[in-house]
Amino acid sequence: ASRVQALEAQARTLVYLARGDAPIALFGVSDPLRSDAFDAVARLQADGLKVIMLTGDNEHTAAAIARQTGISEFQASMAPEEKHAVIERLQREGEVVGMVGDGINDAPALARADVGFAIGQGTDIAIESAGMTLMRGSLHGVASAIEISRATLANIKQNLVGAFGYNVLCIPIAAGALYPLTGTLLSPMIAGVAMSLSSITVVGNANRLRRWTPTQEKNA
Repeated sequence: ASRVQALEAQARTLVYLARGDAPIALFGVSDPLRSDAFDAVARLQADGLKVIMLTGDNEHTAAAIARQTGISEFQASMAPEEKHAVIERLQREGEVVGMVGDGINDAPALARADVGFAIGQGTDIAIESAGMTLMRGSLHGVASAIEISRATLANIKQNLVGAFGYNVLCIPIAAGALYPLTGTLLSPMIAGVAMSLSSITVVGNANRLRRWTPTQEKNA
């Protein structure tokens, strides 16, 4: 029993070998934790995300991995349908849920989540069920995808404000709103140049995303 507890505390999955009803060997197997796992989880949390681990491993193994990665909330010994149920519950509570997985057991949860992130080295069914596939195995890819999505949405909003602001300002002038007061009319030539400049401004602002770099690279 003490050996079992020691192996589970090291995040090992236990395999027993028996002859008849008598156990004769105990194996503790584990996938090595990625060296960047702790930093990747910390980056997700710094981005304002709540990180929850759902795993089919036993409670002791899950607790050991959670400690090593800085995850405070986890659920262990979960079947595929239980992972699906957790995501469904979170969505009913008003949460927007992203699920990261790479195995067959993750497929239902990946399909149910608002955004499913499949690890590129994972199973085909996980990749098919997810909305996005990460080419590398690092969780930093999830944080980078979320960050560039936020930057893109911010850029779109800036362009919309600029375009609508230009139209709100210039269309009344073009319609002669200032003529009764100042006698000013907008020449079609000037309006055409102004419209071109507006388009150049929007395209130029959008191209700023080409210089966007993930937080991980900025801090490197």
